[in-house]
Amino acid sequence: MDKLQAMEVFVQVVDAGGFTRAADNMQLPKATVSTLIRNLEQELQVKLLNRTTRQISVTPDGAAYYERCVAILTDVRDAEEALSQSKANPRGRLRVEAPAGLARTLLIPALPSFFERYPDIELEMGCTDRTVDLIEEGVDCAVRGGDLADSTLVARRVGSMALTTCAAPSYLALHGTPTHPSELMQHRCINYFAARTGKVHEWVFAREGERLQLRVPGRMAINDSNGYLAAGLAGLGIGQMAAYTVKPYIQSGQLEPILTDWCSSAIPMHVVYPQNRHLSAKVRAFVEWVSELLADEDKMRTGLQDCPRRHELVGDAVLAKPAATA
Repeated sequence: MDKLQAMEVFVQVVDAGGFTRAADNMQLPKATVSTLIRNLEQELQVKLLNRTTRQISVTPDGAAYYERCVAILTDVRDAEEALSQSKANPRGRLRVEAPAGLARTLLIPALPSFFERYPDIELEMGCTDRTVDLIEEGVDCAVRGGDLADSTLVARRVGSMALTTCAAPSYLALHGTPTHPSELMQHRCINYFAARTGKVHEWVFAREGERLQLRVPGRMAINDSNGYLAAGLAGLGIGQMAAYTVKPYIQSGQLEPILTDWCSSAIPMHVVYPQNRHLSAKVRAFVEWVSELLADEDKMRTGLQDCPRRHELVGDAVLAKPAATA
């Protein structure tokens, strides 16, 4: 018995929900599919599937074996891809995780260009501000900003994300507009906390040699970038948000930038992937594409601030900022 073929057939049967559809997908006779599964169960001495006249279901042993089969078959395809001419034409399933705000605002709108360049890649994009365990959840790579605490991951710098301090006109009308970062201590600010650690992140400002690192007061804290934006639009306080996210709302008048003569911190952006995985052609393709996208300064800043010293702010304090502000 060809073990790899049997494993692939088993995965197809589970994914398709039945023998007939799996046989059609693989262009194999249904009898061949049934025989391969039966032989696989006999060799493993476990029951992988529960069969009835109407449907099949996966046994607990079958579910565990399915996950291992998917991982093994993926590794085999990646190894073959690395040695073949598919480097010039990457193909296959690619699982990516990205911060929700970054995905909604920049990555997903730009995906037509990605698929035009790489038509044979099947992309699965998770959009979350949660720090995902890449190995446990079967993720090929992730876009992250700020602190890269996980030393088991390989990181490639792909750009930086500027921040804009702003608030809704309704809030400023009621509470006034601060003219110095220190005045934020008398305002209601919207804080952001890391989902993994619960840490509330500080705000950093710089101007003409003066640098301030503040833990601003606030009646609420949020750990989701879309929720953070919604809170700012609702007039709940002053926020510090990704420049590319707030740009359309500033242009429409729904948000007003403040402290524009101060440089806010810039967050370094990386693509990370597990150390024990080679950089396959499809991962390399995504890294190159996202690097080009995030290198576009017009997309990563509002154009409201001229801050040539912005990148000097990148340091330990800024690295504590989460990707979730994307």
